[in-house]
Amino acid sequence: MSKFSIVAISLLAIIIIALAFAGDFFYGEAVQRGTEVELYEEEEVPVTIVLEDEQMIEEAAEWYEEQEFETASILSYDDLRLEGDFLENEDSGGKAVILAHGFRGNSEDMKNFVQFYYDQGFDVLIPDARGHGESEGDYIGFGWHDRLDIKQWTQLLIDEENSSDIFLHGVSMGAASVLMTSGEELPAAVKGIIADSAYTSAADILSYQLESIYNLPAFPLIPITSGITELRAGFTFNEASALEQAARNALPLFIIHGEADELVPTSMAEELYEAAGGDKMFWTVPDAGHVKAYTIATQEYQERLKGFIEDSMEK
Repeated sequence: MSKFSIVAISLLAIIIIALAFAGDFFYGEAVQRGTEVELYEEEEVPVTIVLEDEQMIEEAAEWYEEQEFETASILSYDDLRLEGDFLENEDSGGKAVILAHGFRGNSEDMKNFVQFYYDQGFDVLIPDARGHGESEGDYIGFGWHDRLDIKQWTQLLIDEENSSDIFLHGVSMGAASVLMTSGEELPAAVKGIIADSAYTSAADILSYQLESIYNLPAFPLIPITSGITELRAGFTFNEASALEQAARNALPLFIIHGEADELVPTSMAEELYEAAGGDKMFWTVPDAGHVKAYTIATQEYQERLKGFIEDSMEK
């Protein structure tokens, strides 16, 4: 073997090892369970918040802290114990909402919405997604395996709470999760989907973050990390597609996105809306950063949500 061949093989081996280490690093950043590492760092977007909206958010947070939640649990299809907070409404009449939180979050992140739904007469269930909070799991599912978990949570509400009118409302990764759920065969009790700040697919959002935060190209790191994810977590980034699942949706759908979203580009919301099946609404909020639409336009958000819920219940 020539010296050139030896050098070439050695360089190739070094490149392969380096890419494997890089893929493992990004798996830890993006997929592995944990609270101290994140793929992105959130930037503050300066906005002017109406005083009344700010007071509504503060009051909702205080109200949330005063409530006594029950612990709900399910055993997932792959034997993970998943837990969530459940708030019963004696006047629900069968209405219930499942609130789905975002990446590396937990049920408490959805506290701003709880009073609103309770005041509309809903039972409220806020699960900790697999790999988050009190739920088991050593990886983040980016909505793909979570879609099956949400189906199970839906069935739990039907079986144990006699829920007959269920809405799924998610933000960020939770929004992608409910969109992925929308492409599944769902019980007739599910009446509508609300997706706030969703991404089109795990591959798309991770590629976007890799390029915008690290100034690195998606190829070959995303395919390598996706391969590692398939081996360790059982899914690929391309597989976890809210876009493809939303195209199968037949339910009323409300897509919401901030026009100043610094983490998930608004163009992804536009793609989702164009691709989605079913009756659909689309609202973008000027000056709203990632998952900030409810914070800076609380009253309008609530009015639009009330209208969507009312229309969906009539269908």
